[in-house]
Amino acid sequence: MAPDRLFNLGFDLATTISILALVSSGLAVIFGMRGVINLAHGEFIMLGAFATLTGVRSGVNIWMAMAVAAAVVGLFGIVVERLIIRHLYGRLADTMLATWGLSLIMVQVVENRYGSVTEGISVPVGNFTVGEFSMSKYNFVLIAAAAAGVVATYTIMRRTRYGLLARAATQSSTMAEGLGVNTSGVNMWTFGLGSALAGAAGALLAPVVGVIPTMGQTFVARAFMTVIVGGPSFVAGTVSASGLLGFIENVGTNWFTPVIGQAMLLMAAIVILRFLPQGLTGTRFRR
Repeated sequence: MAPDRLFNLGFDLATTISILALVSSGLAVIFGMRGVINLAHGEFIMLGAFATLTGVRSGVNIWMAMAVAAAVVGLFGIVVERLIIRHLYGRLADTMLATWGLSLIMVQVVENRYGSVTEGISVPVGNFTVGEFSMSKYNFVLIAAAAAGVVATYTIMRRTRYGLLARAATQSSTMAEGLGVNTSGVNMWTFGLGSALAGAAGALLAPVVGVIPTMGQTFVARAFMTVIVGGPSFVAGTVSASGLLGFIENVGTNWFTPVIGQAMLLMAAIVILRFLPQGLTGTRFRR
């Protein structure tokens, strides 16, 4: 295989894995730390994209608009947690129903504000050429952002006081409360962190996808599959599942069609969960 073709395939694979990691990391934090299945996760991604679009239309620098969009979605997540989610911890079915209803409301509100027409944001950087292949420099941004997000999440959870309290509240909230930990506040910030990561994913993807109110539906299924296949160790699980499923989807897309690639991703997730019901990191997590 020609070197330029090989580089193009590797670069495309790294981009696919990075996108999976970006759209899954926020869901992994919320589900992995608090056991909340947020069916509005796709709409949180959508909200980040529209917040970026609004900032760019207002004349704000696109990079600043992305940063602000992540913060706005994080704050929105905190509001949602205070008003809805904090009353539903431990009630899985009720949480799923509430977040599903929230997703429908968010889509309708954004559609009423922006319409249902696909919007676009110009890619802030150009292309480069390797042999016969032209590739977008923006893919480097996606790859770097995914890596930075994973490292930042790991650092926050393992190297900060908040991370220590969050892990304590996850393992035994009753004991943590007995030791003086404000578990309600920890839950709030955990949901806010997961929401901010979802908003950042939407902001980063806005220049490369069509920004429409229903865009979250494109990513939410893949995000859920990645998180479930990854297993209980949400940082290591997200990285390993993104790599494996991203490789499978990329192979299917390049050899066949994007539809076949997504079907192969789904089939791979089913097979993995058949033989590893607790996900890729389930055995390690138990030990």
